[in-house]
Amino acid sequence: MEIQSSRVRAVKSSPSMAVSILAKQMLAKGEPVINLSLGEPDFNVPAHVIEAAHQAMLAGNNHYTAPNGLEELRQAVVNKFERENGLKYGLDEICVGNGAKQLLFNAFLATLEPGDEVITPAPYWVSYTDMAMLNGGVPKVIPCGAEYGFKLDPERLEAAITPRTRWLMLNSPNNPCGAIYTREEFAALGAVLERHPHVLVISDEIYEHIVLGDKPFVSFVVACPQLRERTLLINGVSKAYAMTGYRLGYAAGSKELIVAMNKTQSQTTTCPSVISQLAAAAALNGPQDFVRAANREYQARGALVVRGLAEIDGLSLQMPDGAFYAFPNVAAFIGKRTPDGQVISNDADLSSYLLRVGKVATVPGSAFGLEPYVRLSFATSQQELEQALGQLREAFAALV
Repeated sequence: MEIQSSRVRAVKSSPSMAVSILAKQMLAKGEPVINLSLGEPDFNVPAHVIEAAHQAMLAGNNHYTAPNGLEELRQAVVNKFERENGLKYGLDEICVGNGAKQLLFNAFLATLEPGDEVITPAPYWVSYTDMAMLNGGVPKVIPCGAEYGFKLDPERLEAAITPRTRWLMLNSPNNPCGAIYTREEFAALGAVLERHPHVLVISDEIYEHIVLGDKPFVSFVVACPQLRERTLLINGVSKAYAMTGYRLGYAAGSKELIVAMNKTQSQTTTCPSVISQLAAAAALNGPQDFVRAANREYQARGALVVRGLAEIDGLSLQMPDGAFYAFPNVAAFIGKRTPDGQVISNDADLSSYLLRVGKVATVPGSAFGLEPYVRLSFATSQQELEQALGQLREAFAALV
């Protein structure tokens, strides 16, 4: 008897999480694996945020909240958007969820009809397409390789839009490649979208505060204010404040969309943890020294990784603009053989080999909709990164 629904059979578990679990299993067996597969900061949560969570529990904040979250947190989000982005939102235009990931799922659940299309530039974060399919949508993937700067251009967006297009999915800074859209690039996409009023926009801005070079982050709504009512901004505290385990994301959008998303949340998880909500409010309202210090460290780590990968003949890589990933092209290694004679047929084979022989966990580009690449996270210490780079050099050199 088939247990899984057709929708569940059509999707896969998160590839990055699967690789991370395998790496942890190998570590538990005593194998010296360095895990560069998961996008999880290695820093501890800022002390004042931990203290806020502690005091919240001591004060008896241990119960449900409304599905749209505490007003205290939503006000902190409103203040954040005005302070950092110059955007004005009302409390009823903000919702919070169990991580940015749930908010994306809620948005699709609340809006997609069977067959609705979600335009998704590749490379994309691994869950975008599967979440769309789980909610009856049809991902319309547009490959945007290095020749496009890993970004969608207006001409290809125009060609992709049909009467069934429901959403355009954007992510800047991008996971996995680190590309950042400029204000002008967003504005050019916005000009296309103005001609197609049935298309909504999700702008995933979770890596907003991780900027590695001179190209500044700009929010989509800042670049395209005329599309404010058609845009859902997705953000959260996981990456900026190293609060991945707190599972707290926030979003801003039209009142109608926020009401619909809150409705879906009320019938699924009810609300995020109240402790996490109060901790997130402390993170957003409190001092931002941690965010700036962490970004400086990511800049140093990114430069280290790019220099190290440049020493490996055959790898092609440009410095990412933001986020904490390197996404080198590995085409030169496809077709080569491992020391035991196995052929590297694709980037998934290569990623498997790097874990098995090099003892470094990476994620293949195919998981992000673009081959042949591998993604390496540098959200770990410079010491570990130096060690990983040495092991990668040896592993690549052993391919013939």
